[in-house]
Amino acid sequence: MSHSISFGTDGWRAIIAQDFTFANVERVAYAVGQYVKETYTKGGKTLPVLIGYDTRFLADKFALRTAQTLMTIGVPAKLVKRDVPTPAIAWSVQLEPTAGALQLTASHNPPEYCGMKYIPDFAGPATNAITEKIFGYLNALPDGFEVNAYDVETFDAKEPYLKALDKMVDWQLISKSGLKVVCDTMYSTSREYLDAVLVKSGIAVKVLHNWRDPLFGGGMPEPKKEYLTELIATVSKEGFDVGLATDGDADRFAVIDDKGNYLSPNHLLALLMRHLVKNHKKTGAVVRTVATTHLIDRLAEIYGLEVVETPVGFKYIGEVMRQKDVLIGGEESGGVSVKGHIPEKDGILANCLLVEMLACERKPLSQIWQDLAKEAEINFVGRRRDLHLNSFTQKALMEELKAKPFDTIGGEKVQEVSRKDGLKFYMDKNNWILVRPSGTEPLIRLYFEGTSDQKVDALLNAFEKQVNEIVDRAGSAGKDANKIKTKV
Repeated sequence: MSHSISFGTDGWRAIIAQDFTFANVERVAYAVGQYVKETYTKGGKTLPVLIGYDTRFLADKFALRTAQTLMTIGVPAKLVKRDVPTPAIAWSVQLEPTAGALQLTASHNPPEYCGMKYIPDFAGPATNAITEKIFGYLNALPDGFEVNAYDVETFDAKEPYLKALDKMVDWQLISKSGLKVVCDTMYSTSREYLDAVLVKSGIAVKVLHNWRDPLFGGGMPEPKKEYLTELIATVSKEGFDVGLATDGDADRFAVIDDKGNYLSPNHLLALLMRHLVKNHKKTGAVVRTVATTHLIDRLAEIYGLEVVETPVGFKYIGEVMRQKDVLIGGEESGGVSVKGHIPEKDGILANCLLVEMLACERKPLSQIWQDLAKEAEINFVGRRRDLHLNSFTQKALMEELKAKPFDTIGGEKVQEVSRKDGLKFYMDKNNWILVRPSGTEPLIRLYFEGTSDQKVDALLNAFEKQVNEIVDRAGSAGKDANKIKTKV
């Protein structure tokens, strides 16, 4: 039934065999097909939709059914030859006239999930307006609809994408660097992409988990510290200059420095921004989400660049990248894209640019980070918490905060409240708190950033106390009070 299908910040995701079934895949494919016929038909001819998939259980079979559903209703479709990174299939949609792509992926979600993401012909995430049109067709599938078992034409997304990377990355400089790199492809779509281009450059490369495993080694295809223990150990014990990783569909990335330290996406976005300005001599606006570090703003101030803030979700960043001259766009969850590339997250390119930065600077990554921190002159400390409440209390909390935002937090006056996405309380431009409901989980996300550990901890404790007073008044104190938990 269509009621089990909902679109979050990046498409539809659900548990395989529970809501993510062949019947629901047909329903979404049919809805996308109707949108495509309405939008991409000229002179009675409809442009083809490219179909891709990641390494998850049954993802290839779901992709085939998607293609056959489209073909049954008269929409041409082409299927990738093997599982494909999201940035690679996104790149493919602009190489010839297409109606975009449907990627079967749940990105960094646990292995029991699959998903569907529509990428229009502009090679970035679908906007809310497009998603709403597709959603409007979800109940259009006729009763008794049968999918014809067509043979589907296949295509190679790999070579054109790798050629695109050649235009973005100085492989000759990397080849002379003598760097030693270890890649953890996390059983994902980046295998034979990220590792292949680095090996081809001639530097020393070791690769971990470079085979398809739908269970992702018993972990999650999310490049977070707890899932990168082998990568961290390998860098530390075997003397590699850097460790690289991607998530399940290779649109997000993570990096381990020469000392075995995990660098947060906020760190990496700042490093890449500095690299593009300092070493590539590029300019342009910098786009970040409301939840992303204001270290970006500080660097932009030093470099004389405009900062554009968006709601959470790369679709908003991508929209800005299509409208103006953008140097780099990124988010605190690990998505980034840069000038001259597609308006879609690309973890493979981001990792390659990080290696290029090391080749340019000829310094350890840990030292480059120290150089950046010294340049910024201001220390930025971040914390993140999840607020676990039932749906009634979540709603009551957000409604009260929106109606009567805090004037003070811990006795300190709030200077400004932004409503771009949730509520963002500014104590000043560098000390702030963001409260927003998650777009993918039944949680309220809390983000804290300030200029010292003491400042952030004081704000966090005061904010927690004031929030729990609202929760108590909502009548659920027994179940839900004091459930602010550290986000690992």
